[in-house]
Amino acid sequence: MSLLRTPLYDVCVASKARMTGFAGWEMPVQFSGIKQEHAAVRTSVGMFDISHMGKFVLTGGSALRSLQQLVPSDLGKLSPGKAQYTVLLNPHGGIIDDLIVYDEGEQVTLIVNAATTTKDKTWLLEHLSGVELQDNSQDQALIAVQGPKAVATLQLITDIDLSAIRRYNHASGQVLGYPAFLARTGYTGEDGFEVMVEADSAADIWNALQEQGAQPCGLGARDTLRLEAAMALYGQDISDDTTPLEGGLSWLVHLDGVPDFIGRDVLVTQKSEGVSRRLVGLQLEDRNIARHDYPIIQSGKSVGIVTSGTLSPTLGYPIALAYVPAELAKVGTIVNVQIRQKTVPATVVKRPFYKAA
Repeated sequence: MSLLRTPLYDVCVASKARMTGFAGWEMPVQFSGIKQEHAAVRTSVGMFDISHMGKFVLTGGSALRSLQQLVPSDLGKLSPGKAQYTVLLNPHGGIIDDLIVYDEGEQVTLIVNAATTTKDKTWLLEHLSGVELQDNSQDQALIAVQGPKAVATLQLITDIDLSAIRRYNHASGQVLGYPAFLARTGYTGEDGFEVMVEADSAADIWNALQEQGAQPCGLGARDTLRLEAAMALYGQDISDDTTPLEGGLSWLVHLDGVPDFIGRDVLVTQKSEGVSRRLVGLQLEDRNIARHDYPIIQSGKSVGIVTSGTLSPTLGYPIALAYVPAELAKVGTIVNVQIRQKTVPATVVKRPFYKAA
């Protein structure tokens, strides 16, 4: 099966990006190097081609009300121009996907993960009533502009007053003269915007941002950045088999405000009785890097699993996310990670590992 290509494929290849298959798309892993790209986002401004993400538009007077039956977050708090990060749940309380809901007044825009676009679309069509779903996943481009200088850089090519848009708010206007949807959201732990435009204008905007100093970044830096910010990666840190209460996303569960949604009974029980495991942050010493699927060992037995891990480029030491028994989830607890033929200590630490000033 051939890989899909985003509207920015040619410009990425022209920039000497190293490409790879990811979630059915041919995507850039890195341009100048992961460490350099990571540093650009932490200290200046970087940009990512995230056009592979799923992009749905829901229309119909009952769009938000119908969607509310599928997520545990109170969408009644939304108003036009605001957004909500949330999760789709299955009947067991497991996470079908994490997504962002954008209230545009007459329509609702959803940005979902690339690997789950088809699954999400099927689930939504099966459960939404009185709503039409338009799939723009392959027709629109999405560029993430992230870093302490992201807003100032993007402001140079847009007519929208970006300072008036707060975090998790959005607006429509023009970028480089092209119609665009701009959301002050991101996946790096830094300030910035995600810019959605029609496919044929993406390359011009990308090139203009690069001329203004934005560093092209690939999936490699995107992963190290999001892990420092302790942002979950679907399919690794959260999945159909983990609930938001287990996965450190309890702040998305509004049981008092949402009387009915798929999976609610499971979350009510977990809230009352507690969960058996939790996703925690781990800090390791030296260069002991805990990789995905490495076991957590306690008293000689495997009791948990590492979901994500890396040597933090910003902090200079290894960090990881892992599921451990609830009794081991307290900050300061020492657990052991099996790294190949040895076990090494890791300390449960507060998340996120890194937070922008």
